[in-house]
Amino acid sequence: MDDYEKYESECEGIRKANERLLGEFGISLRSSGLSKNTINNHLSNIDFYINEYLLYEDGTEVRDGIDAVGMFLGYWFIKKAMWSTQSSIKNNAASFKKFYTFMYEKGLIDKDDLADLKKTIKEGMPEWLTTLKRYDDPSVEDIWL
Repeated sequence: MDDYEKYESECEGIRKANERLLGEFGISLRSSGLSKNTINNHLSNIDFYINEYLLYEDGTEVRDGIDAVGMFLGYWFIKKAMWSTQSSIKNNAASFKKFYTFMYEKGLIDKDDLADLKKTIKEGMPEWLTTLKRYDDPSVEDIWL
């Protein structure tokens, strides 16, 4: 088995685990009384993160992906998702908080990881929104300053 086949096999296992986790997350969201549209938005945001971004170069499992949220929202999402807007960055951040709170409640991450995630989002948001604004401004030559 070559490296690519090994990577694909690893990712397939992760995708199956992600599918089960997304299903459980959806049940949790429905039981919280959120609207169907809000639930679908959260599920879509998390699905994109865990099945696209976390599997983009490496087969990263969900619990290990908590540390990559800042890079995702502050760089990758802005650059790769044509639909990235200030609103979509904020919506994704809300989805991450809900999802990783769900992961904490299931005992899949610890309290410190969840606290670090929330701190990363709170402290990173102004910079991410500024980066997006620079990225969308054709007069800015070096976006990533």
